[in-house]
Amino acid sequence: MAFVKKHQRCKERFTLLLLDLEEYYFDYHTFYHVFTNNKGEKRTIKGSLKICSKSLIFEPDQISEPILKFPFRDCSRIEEIEDKNSDNPFEENRICGFCITCHQICLIKEQSVVAPYKIERGPKDYTFRIEDASKAEDVVQSLHQLHRASRLDKVADQIAMVTAILQSRLARTSFDKNRFQSVTERPHMECEAEMVTPLVSNPGHVCITDQNLYFQPLNSYPETVVQIMLHDVRRIYKRRHGLKPLGLEIFCTENDLCSDIYLKFYNSKDRDELYYYIATFLENHITEQTAENYMLQWQRGHLSNYQYLLHLNNLADRSCNDLSQYPVFPWIIADYTSLELDLTNPGTFRDLGKPVGALNKERLLRLLSRYREMPEPKFMYGSHYSSPGYVLFYLVRAAPEYMLCLQNGKFDNADRMFNSFAETWKNCLEGATDFKELIPEFYGTNSSFIVNSLKLDLGTRQGGQIVDSVELPLWASDPDDFLQKSREALESQYVSEHLHEWIDLIFGYKQRGSEAIAAYNVFHPLTYEGGVDWHSIEDPNQKIAMLTQILEFGQTPKQLFSSPHPQRITPKFQNLSRGFSRGTSLTELSPGSPCEDSFEDLTEESRKLAWSNMSELYIVYQQKIHKEAVTGIAVAGNGTSVFTTSQDSTLKMFSKETKLLQRSPVKLFTAGRYNCGMFILG
Repeated sequence: MAFVKKHQRCKERFTLLLLDLEEYYFDYHTFYHVFTNNKGEKRTIKGSLKICSKSLIFEPDQISEPILKFPFRDCSRIEEIEDKNSDNPFEENRICGFCITCHQICLIKEQSVVAPYKIERGPKDYTFRIEDASKAEDVVQSLHQLHRASRLDKVADQIAMVTAILQSRLARTSFDKNRFQSVTERPHMECEAEMVTPLVSNPGHVCITDQNLYFQPLNSYPETVVQIMLHDVRRIYKRRHGLKPLGLEIFCTENDLCSDIYLKFYNSKDRDELYYYIATFLENHITEQTAENYMLQWQRGHLSNYQYLLHLNNLADRSCNDLSQYPVFPWIIADYTSLELDLTNPGTFRDLGKPVGALNKERLLRLLSRYREMPEPKFMYGSHYSSPGYVLFYLVRAAPEYMLCLQNGKFDNADRMFNSFAETWKNCLEGATDFKELIPEFYGTNSSFIVNSLKLDLGTRQGGQIVDSVELPLWASDPDDFLQKSREALESQYVSEHLHEWIDLIFGYKQRGSEAIAAYNVFHPLTYEGGVDWHSIEDPNQKIAMLTQILEFGQTPKQLFSSPHPQRITPKFQNLSRGFSRGTSLTELSPGSPCEDSFEDLTEESRKLAWSNMSELYIVYQQKIHKEAVTGIAVAGNGTSVFTTSQDSTLKMFSKETKLLQRSPVKLFTAGRYNCGMFILG
């Protein structure tokens, strides 16, 4: 799937995932690590020293040597070293490096193997000499600043000082216009921003011209400049990032879930100006799609269930670059024990009309009992259906470095790992705090998240089993077969008929309020958009604690629909109106077939014309255009327009060609109910 494909393991040993959460990578210099080995021999290892906001990272050139990470909070001393051996008497006091005393360091990727970090405890002194001595003084000064920030008592004060250091670095630099692809390019605007990838942000400068969008990282990592041609842009979305309207995500492909670049700005004004500039450029190229547009395409079969869910996730602020808002997909299959998977049996499927927490009646009763006794604000579930931890629970085999980043250099306990599809489903049904849904990868084509192809050491379970690849259900012959059957289940007749019920829960009218309570779909209020009034919180430490809680706990998608989502148009339609026989399917009807009173009273010619427009009436009914039953249908304009009346006393007109409502509802003069039947206008 997109996340695994785009964020696959980097060939470089150093990645931004070696940083702590909310940490920045500023710059790097070539240094020599000078030390004495176990034999008493003095050794020197050349490498790159990365200066980050919370730590110092030394990446040796020799891949057999581990990367060393020195957290500033664990350092008690950083002292410059003077060059005592200089031949020039005027340079006797020249700084050539520094010595650092650290009580605890991390050893990472020895022999380039991805594994839990090893911890070496001290205190111990480490000496580094810089290759370019002219930069030594600036480097040591930066280290002293960052070390002081890490030693401040309050987290808010630490963040404020690091932010000031970052802004100072950005202010001293600007976008290098020599990076323009053409001398004819005209710059429109330049501002500071951060490029966002899962769990990390990289600060730099954004510049947009009449031809290209550029991002130049402050640290020149992973490349000197990122370029997006405006002619290649297909979709652009404003995003919430950290619950603030600062994000912008740009796609150069129509159906891919993973974007080409995700930017976070320091103020919404810069974000909005860039958005409208690109949106104006796109007006002549692409028509903006709304949730309603996609809904109609899906209803008529122009979008698969999978594609529709991707689009809804995108519109609801879900992004594979933001693990706290990762795209959410439903559990579909409920049978992980049978030898064969029967997609014609409704019992094979999960009830899509209920959230995961309400699928087990006994567990739900316990949750409701707690809910009733809870003070306001009440919530039914103590965890969410999507969070960074849950996403990486599924993806640990394909993206292990993300899990290590999220969990401070550790994998989860072996018995809590994603060991088996059947086991995971059972725990979602019975676990006291496990209500998670799935991710798009379960319905994709990349099985790397199922197979331990990297030969990771994921631990040993209490029963003695070594954690390796995910155990498949009996009905799947191999990982690719599992994904193929999962895709077939997602696109099955049963799911097509019931998917709208799940959409109501996740993206629709059952997401909030009384309908959410009735559907047992109430989560912690902080997870909902608008659930936090940041302006009312004055204590910066409280703000940080609350934001951390929200980002780790997960977030509910933006609400897209405020009324019941219509069902997909499938071959069968029942109870169309009182004028059609109950239980009659479209495939069973034919010109001349009786349909209770309505069809019996029609001439043969009228019956054929009525039959030809029944599919149009079905669309009218399934889209829930009328609040009550349809009582009549009329065809006019040589069959191009369809009029419908309803027991709710409204008359509506549709275009047969576009299948869209053409006129606003008209309230009929007579409030009485109409006789059921069809009438044909000449």
